[in-house]
Amino acid sequence: MGKTLNGFGLFVYVVLLLILLLLEHENQYCYAGVLKNYKANESQIGDSCDLFDGSWVYDETYPLYDTSSCPFIDREFDCQKNGRPDKQYLKYRWKPKGCTLPRFNGQDLLRRLKGKKILFVGDSLSYNQWQSLTCMLHSAVPKAKYTSSSKGSFYSFLLPEYEVSVMFSRNKFLVDLVQTKQGMVLKLDSIEGGNLWKGYDMLIFNTWHWWLHTGRDQPWNYIESGGKIIKDMDRLAAFKEGLTTWSKWVDSNAGNTKVFFQGISPTHYKYVLIISS
Repeated sequence: MGKTLNGFGLFVYVVLLLILLLLEHENQYCYAGVLKNYKANESQIGDSCDLFDGSWVYDETYPLYDTSSCPFIDREFDCQKNGRPDKQYLKYRWKPKGCTLPRFNGQDLLRRLKGKKILFVGDSLSYNQWQSLTCMLHSAVPKAKYTSSSKGSFYSFLLPEYEVSVMFSRNKFLVDLVQTKQGMVLKLDSIEGGNLWKGYDMLIFNTWHWWLHTGRDQPWNYIESGGKIIKDMDRLAAFKEGLTTWSKWVDSNAGNTKVFFQGISPTHYKYVLIISS
């Protein structure tokens, strides 16, 4: 599936924006030759710049949008609305060692994405990023008409004026989880759900850490591997088989679509219960 990840042209740099910007740092699109008049010891963004080798730096001008004015943030993901007292964590941006990312310009991004459709596929990590991107675009063009809707596990955000669509499909396994007479079966060699992913200009995937869950914490009763239904198997081998099925789907169906696999979301199930009198 190397063909889906090669080529640092303008469009790939835009995709890198979508991956970087939604992690709450200096969420920028970038492309070779875009920077002018930066300090001499900082190179322009190009093939030689490793965007993932850097550090978080404090920036007083952040955040890039106010969660209180964004209609797309779920209550459980809005730290400020839930009473977090500090705001310093909102004022950090990502700074690669070898180059400088230009400040996010939502209007320019929308012009560059005109007529494009973007789909995030995954679990809560992709959902958070979808929400963050929609908030940043809405903040850039607050008076632009938009439509936002959801049906089942599919969420959409459309800006008709710019002909830009940003979608999210909740799919924790990427392969199929199917209800059968025997119970819920995780089909490692089946990806019928991929029919929903066709026709997009960008696909950005991540997967849930499902192979760690056992007993009541696993949402399946059986695993189907190699056409055989079994009770369980080596979980890392199962994960590899599932990702292999996904990668084969990409190679067979992606065509000119730009495809990125972000990785795996960290475990985030710990919580503190506060009881007030």
